[in-house]
Amino acid sequence: MTVESTAARTPRRSAGSKAGTTGTKRTRTTAKKDAGAEPQLVQLLTPEGKRVKNAEYDKYVAGITPEELRGLYRDMVLTRRFDAEATSLQRQGELGLWASLLGQEAAQIGSGRATREDDYVFPTYREHGVAWCRGVDPANLLGMFRGVNNGGWDPNSNNFQLYTIVIGSQTLHATGYAMGVAKDGADSAVIAYFGDGASSQGDVAESFTFSAVYNAPVVFFCQNNQWAISEPTEKQSRVPIYQRAQGFGFPGVRVDGNDVLGVLAVTRWALERARGGEGPTLVEAFTYRMGAHTTSDDPTRYRGDEERQAWEAKDPILRLRRYLEASNHADEGFFAELEAESEALGKRVREAVRAMPDPDHFAIFENAYADGHALVDEERAQFAVYQASFADEGGN
Repeated sequence: MTVESTAARTPRRSAGSKAGTTGTKRTRTTAKKDAGAEPQLVQLLTPEGKRVKNAEYDKYVAGITPEELRGLYRDMVLTRRFDAEATSLQRQGELGLWASLLGQEAAQIGSGRATREDDYVFPTYREHGVAWCRGVDPANLLGMFRGVNNGGWDPNSNNFQLYTIVIGSQTLHATGYAMGVAKDGADSAVIAYFGDGASSQGDVAESFTFSAVYNAPVVFFCQNNQWAISEPTEKQSRVPIYQRAQGFGFPGVRVDGNDVLGVLAVTRWALERARGGEGPTLVEAFTYRMGAHTTSDDPTRYRGDEERQAWEAKDPILRLRRYLEASNHADEGFFAELEAESEALGKRVREAVRAMPDPDHFAIFENAYADGHALVDEERAQFAVYQASFADEGGN
């Protein structure tokens, strides 16, 4: 099903109009209205759990089995449970910070399950569902947020790079890697994740340029959750994000990011293009961040309850459950077993985090300079005195 909106078209000034005050005001008003409109949207599963046909993308999920559908549901449920446990751990002082994916499960599981084992993934810092699909232990994701390591896993073991905190830079890394894949003649693709806020970064635009010019086998996957911390998308872009690809010479598509089947189909299509030598694609998964940007953020300060409630009705997990039940693809026994598995996962993650050993406090001074530095030596000595003061206090 395609949802269309003519209001999404860029406003044009007539040939006879002048750039006067009145004309400028009218154009700006129209542009602001257009930015908030919803343009073409690929959707295979409605919020009510109804399967709808799409002539272009149905073939990419045509052979999906009931077992695979249950697997997608399980992935989303367990990912959400892990995410909730991580949020609780942060609130209880066990993690320094946490970036929740609540509401974005379909975008991540659908795209993650579309990848092949030999594809390479470049995430930001919120792709917990994609990490799950790539076989990264959920507990390993928490080491960095607890401050005990710099990532927690070997990127080459799962073809899943470490989380990237610098906004947008991973798209350049992904593009360079994809250019290397093309030169090697490998039959694989690269996928880079970023958000709507990162789409305003120069690194992302540079990535688009290089990937297009060198026909790199990379899929740019933008999770548009509509809020770059407190900045809405209309303050980031005058046109829908997926349309930006046109200016760089490669296709872009917007998919319902809460529809796991739609995301799976569109991402499979984009990855097949990349593997087939057709170059880059921009996929915009139109979704919603149900929680805070991170646990240091308070979303009630910049958005209302009505907006959240409207998106709760489009919940990706509830949507697929409705479809499974209506199609008789899952029974109450399946859901009960999954609930037990979910609770077990939460318990395991909590125990794993609390068992993480503290890092060497002096490791921060290692590798600052290749040949050492007098200032670093001085700072190390000062830090040693500071650490010793705690031991002195404990003995008094």
